[in-house]
Amino acid sequence: MQGFGSSKPGRVALVLVLAALVALGSAEAAAKKGKAKSTRKVAPKPPPAAVWHVETPEGNVLDSRQGDQPVNPASVTKVATTLWALETLGPDHRFETRFLARGTVDRSTGTLHGDLLVEGGGDPDFHVENAMLVLAELDRLGIRRVTGDLVVDGSFWMGWEDGSEGRQPDPQARGTLMGQRLKTALQPRAWNKGTRATWQKTAPLVGAGTRLPALTIAGPARTSDPLPESTTLLVVHRSRPLVQTLRVFNTYSNNDIERIGDHMGGGADLAAWLTERWQLEPGTLRFETTSGLGVNRISPRLIVHLLRDLSFTAERLGLPLDELLPTSGCDPGTVAAFFPRLGAGPYVASVTGKTGTLITTDNGVSVFAGIARTAEGEQLFAVAVPNARGRLRAARRVEEDFVLRLVDRLGGPEARACAAPLPGRLAQTEIENPFVPRARATPAEAAERASIPGGAP
Repeated sequence: MQGFGSSKPGRVALVLVLAALVALGSAEAAAKKGKAKSTRKVAPKPPPAAVWHVETPEGNVLDSRQGDQPVNPASVTKVATTLWALETLGPDHRFETRFLARGTVDRSTGTLHGDLLVEGGGDPDFHVENAMLVLAELDRLGIRRVTGDLVVDGSFWMGWEDGSEGRQPDPQARGTLMGQRLKTALQPRAWNKGTRATWQKTAPLVGAGTRLPALTIAGPARTSDPLPESTTLLVVHRSRPLVQTLRVFNTYSNNDIERIGDHMGGGADLAAWLTERWQLEPGTLRFETTSGLGVNRISPRLIVHLLRDLSFTAERLGLPLDELLPTSGCDPGTVAAFFPRLGAGPYVASVTGKTGTLITTDNGVSVFAGIARTAEGEQLFAVAVPNARGRLRAARRVEEDFVLRLVDRLGGPEARACAAPLPGRLAQTEIENPFVPRARATPAEAAERASIPGGAP
């Protein structure tokens, strides 16, 4: 028994040694296998496939690849909405927002005994700064307190929604949200740090000086459509001209351009308008929205036709195209972010155009369309990369390479100056009331004009 007992530790040691050798061998094999894998060359993915169409302003085709194949234009749809708005509403159109009293105003106490009503007028670009302009005007009228509610109608919009995808589907909920945003902006006691900082920048533009208005609204914000009758007009706010709003919306590819579309119709109405204007077969175009969200269809050739139509229309209206669409190296926004090489060196101001991106719809798509200014003249182009989901960065590089090659092939970029910078939010806005006449431009207008060389209040 003793001999047998003495051999057991030896066997255990032998088993442990064998196990260690097996483990070591497995580790070495795994390491060699991993090393072999790491040294094996992985073939790079081919670049995403693009389709395109290029023409001269006269309509001569320079290059085309599947140019008649319909694609989803994404936010290039906004170019069509811009054309529609210019022709339907006009470049100088202003959206009017009216503030009314339903009750009586006691000027001795600065109290509106009743409700403050807002008739929206569909201003697509009304924000905190615009509300502060109204606040300063109400203060100028001596109104410091509202005993009733703040009531807005269904055509009042404030702040961003990101188009139909971010919009409250229930009109009542949407109206209430807009009313709550406005109530917060009109009551300085409800401002947070960011809103107070906005006031510090806005106060000089609205002629408020250093004194902070002290308006309070006792009741809740709510919506009513239509508004109650028997009201007294207090203040009228008029937006900046439509052409300025279109330029800002196109520069940042803002999907709330749908609000402008709402004044004319929806995506199907836009498709019908262009179909009749261009004498196309019904069904050639499809627009689900006026922003480019959703499923839309137009060929690269017709996108180029759209650009030509917008260019000719802008010229007829006395508008340079770069006051409607962003220009490389001159404006902020999506062109600058997606195509940085077009905004550097000699390519600055060489391309004016519009980007389009959908991340998942139609398996993703990237589109770039515009006018390239070359030594051999202007060229209208549309280039798209369908099925770009998960490869949008690579798709944009393909598009940027395409435009750079196009420009270089035609003698290089043509040097030109940038257009004036984007207008400020209160640029050329108008504010008035029927009680205190204005003999001069509004403070916002005066400040804006004073910032422009040669301008005068």
